[in-house]
Amino acid sequence: MVRLGIETLIDEQTDLLAGERLGLITNPSGVTSDLTPTIDLLDGHDRINLELLFAPEHGIRGNVQADVAVEEDVDGRTGLPVKSLYGERKARIHEDLSNVDVLVYDMQDVGCRFYTLVYTLAYALEGVARAEKRLVVLDRPNPIAPVAPVGNTVDSYGRAGLKGYDLPIVYRLTSGELARYLNTEFDIGAELDVVEMGGWDHSVWYDETSLPWVQPSPNMPTLTTATLYPGACLFEGTTLSEGRGTTKPFELIGAPWVDADSWADTLNAQGLDGVGFRPAYFTPMFSKHERRDIEGVQIHVLDREVIQPVKIGLTMLVSSFQLYSETSWLEFNGGYFVDQLAGGAYLRKTVDGVDPAVDPVDVATGIVESWSGDTDSYRDQYEAYTLY
Repeated sequence: MVRLGIETLIDEQTDLLAGERLGLITNPSGVTSDLTPTIDLLDGHDRINLELLFAPEHGIRGNVQADVAVEEDVDGRTGLPVKSLYGERKARIHEDLSNVDVLVYDMQDVGCRFYTLVYTLAYALEGVARAEKRLVVLDRPNPIAPVAPVGNTVDSYGRAGLKGYDLPIVYRLTSGELARYLNTEFDIGAELDVVEMGGWDHSVWYDETSLPWVQPSPNMPTLTTATLYPGACLFEGTTLSEGRGTTKPFELIGAPWVDADSWADTLNAQGLDGVGFRPAYFTPMFSKHERRDIEGVQIHVLDREVIQPVKIGLTMLVSSFQLYSETSWLEFNGGYFVDQLAGGAYLRKTVDGVDPAVDPVDVATGIVESWSGDTDSYRDQYEAYTLY
């Protein structure tokens, strides 16, 4: 049984917060192993003075869809004011800390650099450092920790798109470990405490912890979603649906011009470890191809011990461009959204230049290998920040 950081705090380390005015960054995933919200525990504790809530993307109660503004509000359950950390306010978090002594962070991450909460944590560190306050991170498992780090970390375009923090696509750290890494490697210099877990290590998948899964965002409903997300998320940068608006986001991929049987056959022929592809027919209720009947595939995890989600996503991406001329890149801020996800233009240009006769898995393998220098450098660094 894994003991969460919030449980360690309440049982053993309330002195870290006693007598201080607290702000809390959380969402519905901030719960104990018996599903008690961190908000309720801190708000109702006689030694803790919770003054302010901060809402990341999707809101403090998780009811706001992706790319929708999170408004400042009053939490209906506690009556506490809620400040937004999504949109323009995120860069001014230091201003909202004027009446707070300590900022507490407790949310479930998914171990991938595309995920918004990575940058919420970075902004929290920056804001605390600028305001000369203290950040306390209540640690939680990295749900896909057994997946090895992979991906590029350095590219001039990518650095801007990824807000200046070079991380591989899969980084293997918990939120507490990631805070330590960002704080030191990027010279943020925040006063930081990490309340550690008990009974967990990096060989453990989330469903082996006995902890309930509470989705950290509307389109991250299961551990399977989180496992496939580091590769399937690349489809956000294309005109194919990544499954948003269905019950299987990042597991269902498709478009009106896809032939489900043909694409599934092509992908299954690539011999990708740990997954299989099933022809799928679905209708997204929002997002791309809203309320249109489309064809595609569902990615099924068959053996997660050998799965390579980034390679899987890249193989699918290459094959979708080889097979279907209608597939294209989404433009974003005068460029392409996939360049932000991929940390630069290399992936996009490689896919655009692929010979249709080449096996897509070979192209995907080459892209991953081109990133190996960055991945190896990160591996040399990150273990110094691990706690488990």
